[in-house]
Amino acid sequence: MIRLFILALLLCASAAFAIDWPSETAVVTSNFGESDMGRPMLGDTFRAEGPLTAIENGEIIFRRRVVSPASRFVSTLGDMAVVDHLDGLISIYSRAELPQTAMRKTSDTGVGAASVIAEAGVSGWSKTKGFYLSIFDRKDRRWVNPALVIPPRPDTRPPLIRSVKLKNRDNQMIDLAASRLIRQGSYTIVVHAEDSTDTAGTLLMPMRIICSVNGVEAGVLAFETFSARDGVLMMFRNGLVPVSQVYAYAPAVEVGEVFFNRGQVTLEIIVQDITALLSSGAAQLEGNNSRRASYRLFIE
Repeated sequence: MIRLFILALLLCASAAFAIDWPSETAVVTSNFGESDMGRPMLGDTFRAEGPLTAIENGEIIFRRRVVSPASRFVSTLGDMAVVDHLDGLISIYSRAELPQTAMRKTSDTGVGAASVIAEAGVSGWSKTKGFYLSIFDRKDRRWVNPALVIPPRPDTRPPLIRSVKLKNRDNQMIDLAASRLIRQGSYTIVVHAEDSTDTAGTLLMPMRIICSVNGVEAGVLAFETFSARDGVLMMFRNGLVPVSQVYAYAPAVEVGEVFFNRGQVTLEIIVQDITALLSSGAAQLEGNNSRRASYRLFIE
């Protein structure tokens, strides 16, 4: 219930403040929650040309321009601008290019939703021209999936389920595409899923993965927010868990823990993208933007 309440607040904030993407023509190439060498990305990477505008009214609180690639202050984010919004969110535009004029000190740091604050470019660890957008909730001190606070773009394609595996206590993997005969015991459910968008050739991280056993929910993995506790990055999986645990088998992720007794069981996996998540009722599970896979398992 708490998680759904948080989501509702974020969606209401999006509607109230008319938050929008910083570029109409930019294409997402990797997104929030996607594995980056075993750690989740905390924002979205875009391929783009042209100017970048603030997602909403706010105040520029930080700018950084990398004058030379040989700078001794190496930054993975390159040129960046940070905007503080009245709703408690901070938007960060990085791996872009800030013109020299942007670094001139002025008394007016306020920006509107249509204000140009940077240009798509190549800086930091970027390989192609574009930018990196991340959103931070300074009230609750957590990174927020941009898809939750910015209106989603049209998408009619469902996610893909690449594989579903069970990991036993001996760390052995059982691929359910090859075997349905399972020994009684405890298992970790490991799922490799991707969001197939309408943009040709683009595969992203889905928003949520749900698993159930005989119709009873056994695990929910939500790629909605990341927060830090005592220096450890955490995410929601039936409660907060370290991301290192979830991404141990990247690009697959650990979705939940189950115990199988002898007999027959049905394991079901549902993967949702943002369009499905914003739907209501049965449409969340049955709509075009959800993917479902069922496995009849024989436990000995």
